[in-house]
Amino acid sequence: MGKNKISVYIMGKEHRVPEGLTIMKALEYAGYRLVRGCGCRAGFCGACATIYRKKGDYKLYTALACQTTAESGMYLTQLPFIPANKSEYDIEKIKAGPNTILSIYPEVARCVACNTCTKACPQDIQVMDYIQAVKRGDITRAAELSFNCLQCGLCTARCPSEIKHYHVAQLARRLHGRYLATKSEPLSKRNRELEEGCFENEIDEMIELKPEDLKKRYFEREIKVSE
Repeated sequence: MGKNKISVYIMGKEHRVPEGLTIMKALEYAGYRLVRGCGCRAGFCGACATIYRKKGDYKLYTALACQTTAESGMYLTQLPFIPANKSEYDIEKIKAGPNTILSIYPEVARCVACNTCTKACPQDIQVMDYIQAVKRGDITRAAELSFNCLQCGLCTARCPSEIKHYHVAQLARRLHGRYLATKSEPLSKRNRELEEGCFENEIDEMIELKPEDLKKRYFEREIKVSE
């Protein structure tokens, strides 16, 4: 943490905080007790969605507070929640058809391809592209493009068409996994072996190993490469 102090504005009030802090740590240094919107604090849960401005800059910026360094002149605010209602559906009763997602989230058809959603994404996901894939009925492509989504909702917060992008993406991945993904016979075989208790003795033995012996066995294991 740097010795120099910078000025940040939280809910309109100026605070002096050490430079080098993340936005989340700057908020806490300033005395704010974060009881929600803080999650894992490591950039993987998407809970700390933040919208901010910079001094002298009219633009709105989006970020995750736990992985973005606070800058002098930042005007910060925490979102109470992302305004996106999730539609109800039973994944076992719907089919992976070209219009399935559109029937559940019809607002997708309103997409004007402005790309604001992609620009807002802290994961650099091509959000607009997977929404366009949904409009074309390409569920697999939508699932692939949205695979790294953290569900932070910043795309939705900035969308002029009020599309619930991250809920749409979640449905695409569920449909793909349930109906479209290629089934792996080796994986199915191993799952059956686990259910039948084929490895119980080996698991019990591993549990009893000392940490150094467990590490030794791990690094000396035979690695099989699929052809």
